[in-house]
Amino acid sequence: MYGGSPEIPENIILMFQPPYSPECNPIEQIWQYLKKGLRWKLPTSLDELRRLITERLKVMTRKVIASITGRAYILEALSVAKV
Repeated sequence: MYGGSPEIPENIILMFQPPYSPECNPIEQIWQYLKKGLRWKLPTSLDELRRLITERLKVMTRKVIASITGRAYILEALSVAKV
C-alpha cells in the first residue's frame, strides 16, 4: 500500500471534487441547520449554549438529517454519470 496506488475495493467509487465544496459535505449542512436554529438565541453562559445545542440536536431524527443532507441535484448528477 505504501508508495503506489492504493487498492480500491470494487464497491467503492472515487469521486473527485473541488478543494472547497461544502455543498458536497453533509456535515456542513448539519452545521448550517444547527446555526440556523440558534440564530436568534442569546445564551448568557456556556452552559446555556450547551443546553440550546443539545435541544437542537435532540430534534434531529433520521428523517430530519436525511432532508438536510439529501441534495437532489447531487444525486441526479450521480445518476446521469451512472455512478
